[in-house]
Amino acid sequence: MVSAAASTTRKARPQPRAQTSAKQAPMRFRDDPLLWAGWLYAHDGLTQNQIAKAMGVSRATVNNYISEARARGIVNLTMETSRLSEFMIAEALVERFQLSDCIVLPSVREGRSLPERLGETGARVLERLIRPGDAIGMSWGRTMLALAASIGPTRLADLSVVQVTGGSGGEAEFSPEVCVARLATALGARSVNISAPALVSSPEIRDVLMREPLLKAQFDCARRLDKIVFGISSSRLGATIHRSGLFGREDLADPSLQRAVAVVAGRFIDDRGIPVHGRVDERTIGLTLDEIARVRFRIAVAGGPEKTTAILAALRGRHANVLITDADTGHAVLQAEGVPESLGALRGSRRTQVQGGNRVKTKKLINDPANIIEEMLAGMIKAHPNHLRQLEHSPRSVIAVDGPRKGKVGIVVGGGSGHEPTFVGYVGKGLADACPIGNVFASPTPDPILECTKAVDNGAGVLYVYGNYAGDVMNFDMAAEMAAMEDIEVRTVLSTDDVASAPPDQKEKRRGVAGNFFIFKVTGAAADKMMSLDECERIAKKANERTFTVGVALAPCSLPQTLRHNFEIGPGEMEIGMGIHGEPGVAREPLRSADDVTDDILERIFAEMDAPSGSKVAVLVNSLGSTPLMELYVVNRRVAERLERKGISVHATWVGTYCSSLEMAGMSITLIHLDDELTELLDHPCDCAMFRAG
Repeated sequence: MVSAAASTTRKARPQPRAQTSAKQAPMRFRDDPLLWAGWLYAHDGLTQNQIAKAMGVSRATVNNYISEARARGIVNLTMETSRLSEFMIAEALVERFQLSDCIVLPSVREGRSLPERLGETGARVLERLIRPGDAIGMSWGRTMLALAASIGPTRLADLSVVQVTGGSGGEAEFSPEVCVARLATALGARSVNISAPALVSSPEIRDVLMREPLLKAQFDCARRLDKIVFGISSSRLGATIHRSGLFGREDLADPSLQRAVAVVAGRFIDDRGIPVHGRVDERTIGLTLDEIARVRFRIAVAGGPEKTTAILAALRGRHANVLITDADTGHAVLQAEGVPESLGALRGSRRTQVQGGNRVKTKKLINDPANIIEEMLAGMIKAHPNHLRQLEHSPRSVIAVDGPRKGKVGIVVGGGSGHEPTFVGYVGKGLADACPIGNVFASPTPDPILECTKAVDNGAGVLYVYGNYAGDVMNFDMAAEMAAMEDIEVRTVLSTDDVASAPPDQKEKRRGVAGNFFIFKVTGAAADKMMSLDECERIAKKANERTFTVGVALAPCSLPQTLRHNFEIGPGEMEIGMGIHGEPGVAREPLRSADDVTDDILERIFAEMDAPSGSKVAVLVNSLGSTPLMELYVVNRRVAERLERKGISVHATWVGTYCSSLEMAGMSITLIHLDDELTELLDHPCDCAMFRAG
């Protein structure tokens, strides 16, 4: 990928003690040759000669860069975690959405606001790109105002800044007129405003105004843009669009906007990025999205969790070819889009061990990694034709052959691939009725979720049960909203059994891991017994509240797309509490004996599970992928001993691979604190591809 900025000739800002590279660094490295050299060395594994060729400098200069990067702590045979994660997110976004470039800022919780930081970075990017005589289009919003405030004066002649949508009828400090005027003043450029409101009262009035000579001249300028910079707004209640003054409350309540999730330069789009046409669009004065698409550089500057859906929609529609965002938002967008995660650096505070030139590839029995999910599903359906079927028009929607029936609540579970037999392995009679399939370690997209929902809706409603991950929550919520438009009632229960992923006072932030096995089992039984949607929801919540899991990782896994470890752990180390995607745990320690590790895990569970002597539990000792049954049974022996000494009886035990993380070495222990109701549901007969009871 050639950066959009690769052809520019303006000199990068000098860095202390480091020479400016002969070739301009791709924009995602923010003009810092040390970061660029560090990335090529630590991530790409290039030699110093290869780096010198890539950067257009001498080998001696590269040696100086790497020495300086080591001195600053950027590279030390590894690359600093936060820096690596930003660049890997940017690289993944570029590849997925065919961007010219992407700049990802570190996500920070203190200091300046995110719009201010994004605006400042947008200003630096724009400074690199503008040329004499350029016409620069601009939208509106807080981030655009911050960009205008951050940009420095230039000596470039004949610049113009052009308003791309009509004006605001409100008092917003970030209206289109204000943003354009501020940027034009900062650049010493000519300001071209649109002398009409963004929204008029009828399509007929819009057509009359667009024929006015003044407006025609202004739009002639707007249609000859060289660059356009814009924010992305969510269309949901409370978003900036509701405070902008461009659209009134009645306008935003128009039925034609029911499908809208985002606003790009005053134009509404749906979750696929397709323009939402209707009376509001017909009354809007501004460039159309087709006209914006003809601009060579379309720079979107937006971030924040509340904008994830909106940004994803804009990227799906190819409305931007340069994106500036923050790491958390970029990560959430990739998860929601179902992009496989190879971002070891996203795992928190530990340093990602990416050794320059020495990274060993792993071995897998695969064909083309791009087809691995489809090939896995084909093999699974062939192996279990009496349990599973795919929807012909939606092959990533897997439905139980025996399960959905009239008057029964439909149970839909789902998540990313790579955890088999979770999730698709638990589709069958007495368990889940359907499962949408995501890419490896990535949420399924809304479409297969919706198709599963429609396939199992039999008049009693549908219950979603899935792990508490940002991408899953966003896409399942979107599918639920679409199902509601088709008069299907959907409820949601998030599994949060991972004790190590958040403290007791923040249980709502915990992840769902191997405890899904028990939660799916009792919820599926409740639905199979023809309980109501209210009752099934109650049972699922109750099971989740009484299910506790802690895991330990001994060795990493690798993704089919990269064949490289998604994190590293020392030969004599273990990590307590690591998540099933490699999320950081609570303690990295020297490896201890099986009994000591089991005791550590159980103490963490006992601290949360209020189970006095005389209580009853079910036990799951689960392999994370490559840990064999021999070791799992050693662990289970100790679990049974500890429970017996506490006077807690074991109603049932499962040992094996029930929720994996590809080939990760390690295991997890799950206890569900049973009462009579949960015991009866746990014992209820079920029959699925990977599990049978009763």
